[in-house]
Amino acid sequence: MCLHRLRQNGIAVKFITNATKESKGGLHRKLARLGFDINSDEIFTSLTAARRLVEAEKLRPFCLLQDEAMEDFAGLEVSNPNAVVVGLAPDYFNYEYLNQAFRLLLHNDNCKLIAVHKARYYRRTEGLSIGPGPFVEALEYASGKKAVVVGKPQLEFFQSVLRECSCLPEETVMIGDDVTLDILGAHNANIGGILVKTGKYRDGDESRLQDLERCACMNDLATAVDTIIATKSNTTQTTKQAVVENKTTVQQIIPTDCL
Repeated sequence: MCLHRLRQNGIAVKFITNATKESKGGLHRKLARLGFDINSDEIFTSLTAARRLVEAEKLRPFCLLQDEAMEDFAGLEVSNPNAVVVGLAPDYFNYEYLNQAFRLLLHNDNCKLIAVHKARYYRRTEGLSIGPGPFVEALEYASGKKAVVVGKPQLEFFQSVLRECSCLPEETVMIGDDVTLDILGAHNANIGGILVKTGKYRDGDESRLQDLERCACMNDLATAVDTIIATKSNTTQTTKQAVVENKTTVQQIIPTDCL
């Protein structure tokens, strides 16, 4: 319903996520099964960003990723690795695989460590669980190399999304449940942010938004959508600004974690 209302009001939507346990295609199929009317090209993931970096630098990655996520790295040369890519990989976060990654980093000065993201934790049905961040930092500590991080809250990640949307920061608002990865990351890219009290939200997170322009905290996604639509309507009435090429003054970015 929220997505329908946004589109009905001429507001484009982009779903961005650090979810790395499955591929972009797998995530799209999962959301479709849940009844969400989402096009694949409306999804931008940190795996997408990692693949683009690997291709741009012609790297051969050793991937610490779940099998379901490897679809996004299909077709890449992986023999004789010169890069280690780390995402959320519960099945492979063990001594054998982490040590293999460590040895690649240690014995090859040019081997690059790429973190799909460095989230400390993520939410599962049984509660919060450890994320890939601590494992990335373990490899950094052991190898002495600093990871290149490509997902939220990195500035380049949000700028990549804006380029893909052909949208300006001031035309954009981020809705998310993670104050650091979603809202403060977006704010660093001059994107407005709405923190919602669902999912990863923890009591008191909104205190970190004090004195930040274009940032707010609301109860849920529906309330945020109501506010965005009302703001667009008021802006249109005040400025008489026309819609050009079906793009309006507000572009909404929603992390799939909020759905």
